[in-house]
Amino acid sequence: MQKCHRLKRELSRLMENPPEGICCYSKGDTVNSLLATIIGPRGSPYEAGTFQLEIEIPERYPFEPPHVKFITPVYHPNIDNNGRICLDLLKMPPKGGWKPTISLENLLSAIQLLLESPNVDDPLMAEIAEEFRFNRPEFERKARNFTQESKRKRKRE
Repeated sequence: MQKCHRLKRELSRLMENPPEGICCYSKGDTVNSLLATIIGPRGSPYEAGTFQLEIEIPERYPFEPPHVKFITPVYHPNIDNNGRICLDLLKMPPKGGWKPTISLENLLSAIQLLLESPNVDDPLMAEIAEEFRFNRPEFERKARNFTQESKRKRKRE
């Protein structure tokens, strides 16, 4: 019951006053399955992109974090080819930083920030992290091209 009330309140807040470049809504009749869209941050190689994410809310929410993954492919050190995200806030303590006080808005904002500022000290994609560290221009070129290609594919569909 607490989960349902909290989710409805959070979704209502997100729809009424969304953070810049973020929107989130239920997939169907239930609040357990959500979709989110994040616009790539300005000044980043993802700037021209629109990224879709799936969010599954566990039964014990907010006492355990949502399961979030990118549907849109992303060339990023902390996002793998299956859309899984390596982000501290998506993990339970003691190894992670999830707290019941973190809202969906906070979580989506943190994911948007991760696009802007990858955490190469905790990568899912080690080769991309190395490229980010030692050949930033090449990383940015590939990330930009990947983002543009995803955009073109969506237009054709």
